[in-house]
Amino acid sequence: MYHLSGGKEGRFMHEWVFPYVKQNKGRVLLTVFVGLLGITSAAMLLFISGYLISKSALRPENIMIIYVPIVSVRAFSIGQAVFPYLERLFSHNIVLTILAKYRRRLYDILEPQALFLQSRYQTGDLLSVLSDDIERLQDFYIRTLFPSLIGLVVYTVFIIVIGSFNLLFMLLIGTMLGIIVFLMPLLSYSMMRKRHQTMKEAKGKLYRRITDAMFGQLDWLVSGRTDEIVTEVAKTNEQYIQVERNINQWHHIRDAFLRLVSSLVIIAIMIWASLQVGQDAFSPTVIAAFVLMTFSIVDALLPMSDAVEEVPIYQDALKRMNELQNAEQPEQLDGSIHALEHPQIDVKNVSYRYAEGQPKIINQLSLTIQPGEKIAILGKSGAGKSTLLKLLAGVILPDKGDIVIADQTMHKSYLAKAVSVLNQKPHLFHTTIANNVRIGRQSATDEEVVAALEKAQMMELINKLPDGIHTQMEEMGKRFSGGERQRIAFARILLQDTPILLMDEPTTGLDAHTERDLIETILQAASHKTIIWVTHRLAGARLMDDIIFLRDGKVNFRGSHEKLYKMNDYYRTLYEMDRGY
Repeated sequence: MYHLSGGKEGRFMHEWVFPYVKQNKGRVLLTVFVGLLGITSAAMLLFISGYLISKSALRPENIMIIYVPIVSVRAFSIGQAVFPYLERLFSHNIVLTILAKYRRRLYDILEPQALFLQSRYQTGDLLSVLSDDIERLQDFYIRTLFPSLIGLVVYTVFIIVIGSFNLLFMLLIGTMLGIIVFLMPLLSYSMMRKRHQTMKEAKGKLYRRITDAMFGQLDWLVSGRTDEIVTEVAKTNEQYIQVERNINQWHHIRDAFLRLVSSLVIIAIMIWASLQVGQDAFSPTVIAAFVLMTFSIVDALLPMSDAVEEVPIYQDALKRMNELQNAEQPEQLDGSIHALEHPQIDVKNVSYRYAEGQPKIINQLSLTIQPGEKIAILGKSGAGKSTLLKLLAGVILPDKGDIVIADQTMHKSYLAKAVSVLNQKPHLFHTTIANNVRIGRQSATDEEVVAALEKAQMMELINKLPDGIHTQMEEMGKRFSGGERQRIAFARILLQDTPILLMDEPTTGLDAHTERDLIETILQAASHKTIIWVTHRLAGARLMDDIIFLRDGKVNFRGSHEKLYKMNDYYRTLYEMDRGY
């Protein structure tokens, strides 16, 4: 609400918030009106109660004098419960409607360019936008937008009521309450905007430290610098905790100041009401009524600072949603692929980064892969292994350089024609085994499906099933073990019969025995094909023709297992540690 209509934040609001509020303006106004009735009921309940207590203390001559206030207390106490319930009912209905439109809008963005977006963004980032960010915007409407609108209306109405008695006192109370309604929320927004950025940077730094420590543990052990990484993680964690302490300290100071201002407002109301009684403008019985009513009004305005300080978090969510919507696909080359039985792959001085200003994931990389060669690509997290596979698959294009297959520049139309990919967790659909394998080639006959499954060494198990290849897989392939699911996925890409197979750590999560059997099955079934295998296990890499170690997007060293084991101390140490020597 504050400083949201201008700049980038304003653009995000105009793109993702204001249009939907406008579409539901009738229900929004109804929600604000019902919320106002709830606060009014609470204020009038205290007002009438204060009047009733004061009037009863004077021992009225006739019970009928306080009968109407008694009935009013009952009515306002009911309204105090019913109207807030209706306000929440209406507001949640609006929010759920808007969130459904958000999800549909983002799905319409994702569906036609899912392959490209998955290459540009991590799966967790996409799920974060579709789930966490959209759910976070629910809090924007419920905890920020509606309370702020209702608070502004309550402030305006209360000031008008005071002004109907005394304009000078209206200016005084308007200024004091303005500190609660405008000044402190603006200050809170400004402070939290800076500290939110600091906390985000501190959290990101801490996560990077922990990730490096976990995935690079072999390097740290080999170099004998474990104490150094533990000290760095502890230091980064302390920096993050200090940021949290600063935020909590600000909250304590702000809340104390707000309570001080609230107390001054109540004292001012008390003095003003007393003066009005002295001038015979009020009956003494309304002094307590005005004071108690002010408690309710102030309590309704105090949460506005908390509501507004969350805005930077919402802005981050809107920014990510906007970036996803405006993600530009790289220009893809036109052309058709010829029959490539034994293609050579040439990576020529290739560089790639995911976003402008970020470091290069692949940095002037050059290598040649001969037809039918079996290559293992290793390197610690962030070295560029998976990015290189995406470039070889044509899903993303290099910023500089070329990837050439049999004298043809690689692009995504080669997928399933020249290149097949087996991921860590290939998706198996809730349908038959045959249909899951046939995704590799829709026109394949049952005999061709069976032949692919035989090469993947799955038919012995499948023949024991009551419906054979027409057995239902169940959701996510739960009928089968992890190794069996990978074999079925491998049969799928065998059915495509492409000359190049890209393997992105397909044995992750499998035990050593299952992993070895799967590797041997793949190498045997695809003995005539080119295989490029990203892995973190050196025990499996030794079965490949060549091993490439990436570091900072470049080839650090390359050679066969035998050559590297004899001549490279670093490789030999890692291999023996991986084997458990």
